[in-house]
This record gives sequence, C-alpha cells and structure tokens, in this order.
Amino acid sequence: MRKYTVICTVLGAAMIFTGCKSSESAYKQAYLKAKQQEEMQQQQATAPQAIDNNVVVPMVEKPVTQTQVVDNADNVAVRQETVSVINGSGLKNFSVVVGSFSLRANADGLQQTLKNEGYDAQVVVNNNVSPAMYRVVATTFDAKADAAASRNSLQTKFPGAWLLYAK
Repeated sequence: MRKYTVICTVLGAAMIFTGCKSSESAYKQAYLKAKQQEEMQQQQATAPQAIDNNVVVPMVEKPVTQTQVVDNADNVAVRQETVSVINGSGLKNFSVVVGSFSLRANADGLQQTLKNEGYDAQVVVNNNVSPAMYRVVATTFDAKADAAASRNSLQTKFPGAWLLYAK
C-alpha cells in the first residue's frame, strides 16, 4: 500500500510540474508587450506635453529678477540684485554671499557663525523675489578682483559661494 501511495504522489507531482510549464510563445508575448510599453514611454518623453485633442501646452515665461553680469577682463560671474542691509555695517560694490535663506533666523545663525570665525558678516534681504531671500555676506570689497579672491578662498568651506553686485 505504501508503494502505491509513493508512486501516486510522484506521478501527481510530475503531472503538476509538467502541466504548468510555460510555452516559448508566452515568453515571447511578454517580451513584445514590455518592448511596446518601453517604446510608448520613449515617445511620451520626447513628445511635447499635450492636453486633450493634442493641443500643446505653452511654456510659462518667468520674469528675470537676477541678471548675470560678466566682466570680460577676468571672466568672474557676478549676480546683480537690489538688496537692503538688515544686520551689518554696510556693503561695498562687490560682496561674497555664502548662504541664502528664506527664513531670517537661519541667516542670522550663519552670520553669527561667521562672526565667531572673524568675518565681518552681514545679512541683506532681496525683496524682489518671492519669498524674500536673506543673503549672508561674508566679505565685501570695492574691487571685483579682491571679492573674487575672497570667494575662491571661501569656496572650500562654502562651495556655493558667489559674488553679489549690490545695486
């Protein structure tokens, strides 16, 4: 009786495994379906965004609130902004900005850190952008070359440091 049970179990297992075998055509169909989906995604990525009836959505132009001023003599990029001094002794023509924050408390914190390190740090605000941006100025100079040299030395600690020409 035991032999029959073992033989029936083995035959039943063999029938189950061979009956569920996938055919090559099923693999091919799955491959073709995946390939078709991939092609559709590529077409959607390259095609312009459209709404119903294939109407192309126009691009929204935003006004430029910051201009890049480049002096061809030294090729150092300078951002020109209208700013107001909130906390500090005042700006000269060119300043090195090491941080920009939408919260004044964050700007004040970085200013205090810079003052502890010996910098005459200042906080200025640009109200022409929304939300208003508080800029932390580490150093300020009359000459652009001096400001660029200071920015280069500060970029080791503040990689995003940039030059500001205050209007």
